[in-house]
Amino acid sequence: MRTVQTIAVIAGLLSALPASAQTPQAPRPLPRDLEIQLALSALPPHLRDHATVYVLNPAKGFEVARQGSNGFHAFVARTGDDAFRGTWPLTHYRDDILYPIAFDNAGAKAQMRVFVDAAELQARATPPEELKRIIQQRFTTHYYHSPERAGLAYMLSPVLRTYTNPDADENVVTANVPHVMYYAPDVSNEDIGGAKPQPGSLYPFVILHGPHGYSIQFLGVTETAALTRDYGVMLSRLCGINRLWCLPAAEGQ
Repeated sequence: MRTVQTIAVIAGLLSALPASAQTPQAPRPLPRDLEIQLALSALPPHLRDHATVYVLNPAKGFEVARQGSNGFHAFVARTGDDAFRGTWPLTHYRDDILYPIAFDNAGAKAQMRVFVDAAELQARATPPEELKRIIQQRFTTHYYHSPERAGLAYMLSPVLRTYTNPDADENVVTANVPHVMYYAPDVSNEDIGGAKPQPGSLYPFVILHGPHGYSIQFLGVTETAALTRDYGVMLSRLCGINRLWCLPAAEGQ
């Protein structure tokens, strides 16, 4: 992820949206079938059937729910890599963070390790402040390395809830911003002539300048609308479980 954090650095888009109140609990398990569907919604259709899928076991961390064969790894982040950015203290674990993400093999060996480690350490009852310190230290010491080759992570799901601008604060939002993240280690936004993040823009931009950078590209408005329609039942189930996961447009329905 992260993580779209990955995503949350799309602050130009997300920071304009209202943040919701924090919740102090640890992540509660989703219904298994819903978590698998949500994880796979991160991928394009042609990759879903043969991807490896993970589910969160709050007592252990991420576990393989289905072994795949195409080199893609999909899961739903509940404490993502964006929680470890910025200087604000991670004082509690939220139970409302939710963003589906899928890495290729290169990303699974590099970027995905942050998500796996965070889930495992949280399951061991590591205090949140200590978890943030550990993960930040691992970034500083290059324990987490850049992907070994060019590649990408998909975040095509029509729903995510995460931090709007984690470099600055812990405000969060629920949004519908399907996108693709290309690994761009040590590439700046200026290097690629990156655009300013805005809804409907098809032009890429860089987030997380440095060894763990990504070039982000949004789906178009038409494609996003189609995904939202296709996953209407899934979105309704999520909204019924937790109102904070309702998409803003559907919240009053």
